[in-house]
Amino acid sequence: TTFGLMLGAVFGGRLSDRFGRKRVLIASVAVFGLLSVLTALSTTVDHLLIARFLTGVGLGGALPNLIALVAENTPARHRNLVVGMLYAGLPAGGALAALTSLAGAHPESWTAVFYVGGLAPLALTIPLILFLPESRAIERVQRSDTATARQGFATALFSEGRLAPTLLLWVGFFLALLTMYLLLNWLPSLLIERGLARGDASWVQMAFNVGGVIASIATGKLMDGSRRGLTIIATFSATVVALAALSSVPTVFALLLLVGAAVGATVSGTQTILYAMAPSAYPARVRGTGVGSAVSVGRLGSAAGPILAAVLLGSGQSGTQVILTLAPIILVAGVVTLVLMKYTVARDE
Repeated sequence: TTFGLMLGAVFGGRLSDRFGRKRVLIASVAVFGLLSVLTALSTTVDHLLIARFLTGVGLGGALPNLIALVAENTPARHRNLVVGMLYAGLPAGGALAALTSLAGAHPESWTAVFYVGGLAPLALTIPLILFLPESRAIERVQRSDTATARQGFATALFSEGRLAPTLLLWVGFFLALLTMYLLLNWLPSLLIERGLARGDASWVQMAFNVGGVIASIATGKLMDGSRRGLTIIATFSATVVALAALSSVPTVFALLLLVGAAVGATVSGTQTILYAMAPSAYPARVRGTGVGSAVSVGRLGSAAGPILAAVLLGSGQSGTQVILTLAPIILVAGVVTLVLMKYTVARDE
């Protein structure tokens, strides 16, 4: 799925600069919906691998187009808030998927989450076709300058002063998603290692996602204000504090529930900041390519995070040490994001 996401993000963003956000988005949603259903219907390991890879392609193609389309159709004064509301859908969906999985009572119930995750987006394609507006910015670009949509991939990302913001976005996305996916994949296991019951660990993971929903919207709102730099510093610093608290609080369910929500809130806040800044680093004619490349590189981080945890645990480090390893990583991501801020502007294209 991760490799499919990387491929889909690159090509989905690129195609949307050529053919429009709405068309590519709807096609991507249909692909990941259909392939999620086929995941549940898989009868062999080969079928399962192919289904998961192609599901990832669809998911990867959808994400940069969602971000670009929402950013381009929203007034500048509310743009980051709306992107934050959009990003809040990710942890909300994660929480819903967790509830769907917990509802299963027998081994074959693993298919339920894939049916839900497939049929819902397939049903959504109809209102998307009927009611979703195309990006006004990309329509203007297509009317006025079709040649620019065909410029080379490297030119789109690195020319006209875009080298620095592209590289900064890549580093920021990689490190932030490394942190996020290490926690998403390993948090319950790390808590169980400390003596928390398996069911309680699942509830802490749920609190992680719920905290992420609330913080994504709040962080987007703050990024629309005049103190963006302060918001970046506060969010990334708070993430380090929350990680330190997670590694040190006693193994008491109520405490871990609160700290889990705080970690989810702060980590999701760092994601929201990067997703909000990515569209404004590029002009509309190459925005899909730029955002798609950042999402793709971030997926490398999402693959590296769980692997890093496995390597550290395999070398004899404790769960507490693994969590503390994330602190310098997120600090570097914060510095990179702060530098990136000077290359991003509110665009009304």
